Amino acid sequence: MTVANIQMLIGIVVYLLITIAVGLWYARKSNSGIEEYFIGKRGLGPWVTAMSAEASDMSGWLLMGLPGIAYFTGSGEAFWTAVGLFAGTWLNWQLVAKRLRHYSQVAGNAITLPEFFNNRFHDKKNILKIIAAIIILVFFSIYVASQFITFGKLFSYVFNAENYYSVMVIFGAGILLIYTLLGGFLAVCMTDLIQGILMFFSLLAVLIFGFVFSGGFGGIGERIGDIPRFLDVFGIATPSMREGVQVVVNRAPQFGVGADYSRLNIFSCLAWGLGYFGMPQVLIRFMAIEKASKIRQSKVIAVIWCFISLFAAVAIGLIGRAYFPTLFTTASDAEKIFLYLTADFFPPLIAGFVLSGILAASMSSSDSYMLSASSSLSNDLFKTFFKEANEITVMWVARSAMLIVTIFAAIIALSGNQSIFRIVSYAWAGFGAAFGPLILFSLFWKRTTLPAAVAGMLTGGIMVILWKNIISKLGGSFGIYELLPSFILSCVVIFVVSLLTKAPSAEIQKEFEAMKTADLG
Repeated sequence: MTVANIQMLIGIVVYLLITIAVGLWYARKSNSGIEEYFIGKRGLGPWVTAMSAEASDMSGWLLMGLPGIAYFTGSGEAFWTAVGLFAGTWLNWQLVAKRLRHYSQVAGNAITLPEFFNNRFHDKKNILKIIAAIIILVFFSIYVASQFITFGKLFSYVFNAENYYSVMVIFGAGILLIYTLLGGFLAVCMTDLIQGILMFFSLLAVLIFGFVFSGGFGGIGERIGDIPRFLDVFGIATPSMREGVQVVVNRAPQFGVGADYSRLNIFSCLAWGLGYFGMPQVLIRFMAIEKASKIRQSKVIAVIWCFISLFAAVAIGLIGRAYFPTLFTTASDAEKIFLYLTADFFPPLIAGFVLSGILAASMSSSDSYMLSASSSLSNDLFKTFFKEANEITVMWVARSAMLIVTIFAAIIALSGNQSIFRIVSYAWAGFGAAFGPLILFSLFWKRTTLPAAVAGMLTGGIMVILWKNIISKLGGSFGIYELLPSFILSCVVIFVVSLLTKAPSAEIQKEFEAMKTADLG
């Protein structure tokens, strides 16, 4: 390792020590019971709720995946994905947050998403809870794996040890496991607050320095303006590839003539916004806020953070191509552009703190994914089958589940140095299609029935897998992002099955009306 690498490492280690200290601080309080451990006894303030929701949502994908897409193929896909995510963020806060906060408490004081579904439909056989918990375990394991890939890429760069990617994945997973095991939901949310702020300022710092060092609009336009369709949001650049690697001639990256970014592609990108309605790590923050009256303030904070962060991430990818035109010749490698810009712009010690923004993004998501997965296995599965289990036993099962999920995700991450963007898109679609339609129908349509809820959830989750692995291979219109058709089909199934089955009981309908008029502060 060079002196510069050591100084960068010092900056990152300082950040890691802070996060572990937060975990230790909240360890004793979080161990008081499962409601404290899994949902913080619904005591989150507006700033913590907003920043924790957004930081846990965006993950290392924001600082690596999205800039990588912009770097490699230009603004088309990255821009429309960002638009879809921004719209989805606003709609989720606007439509879902307050109603879910009310309903989760009215419906048996649910502390997890599967438990909310179960209580909402009075599912005495726990079918909904079990299916939802299994979906969470499967797709969150994939999600956590994507963040471990981020760890591997980051630490391999900092240690100047590209050949030790596997070791770096395991190292990052171990650090994350320690503080999540110790502190539970409160530790996760408080560190997310810190991480969200760090992500925000890291993005802004790299954006501003990149803009200045690349010569402003004139310099950037001169360097990338001639790349066909690179800056066209209705087009996409097409790197000239040979054996999976972009061709470089006379130190210039080679591109084809570019292509139109079709309406189908644009709808695919915008469909990312639909995923928000089904993201457990975001929805649980809505359920955990101290008072429903605080949601409006949280919404403003979250939407502003989201808009600026997404814009900065896309711009960094474009600026990165102008500054380092030939540095990365594959889509996977292009996801390192934030790393290299940071190292080039800042002194090593400061670069270490800025690069901690990537670590913050990954950790803020991974800890939430791991906690959600463990709560599903312990509170929603184990406690369902072992009703007499006490809270201490449930919490130990949760910690054991967290270890299992971590190991499984690490195995996925070690199976190949894949694209963070593509892995995240698959898991995002899974949650969005399985849970998103059901959340909306649960909160807005009193006539939704239990059989429809089960059918809709299964339809959404299964269709994502089938569309991704089979139907999309047909090409053409079938090549659309799997979230969109799966989401639509799930909605249709919920609506039709609800009309074909017996209306909900008077008790369920009474709870629905109570949710609409609830005044919980």
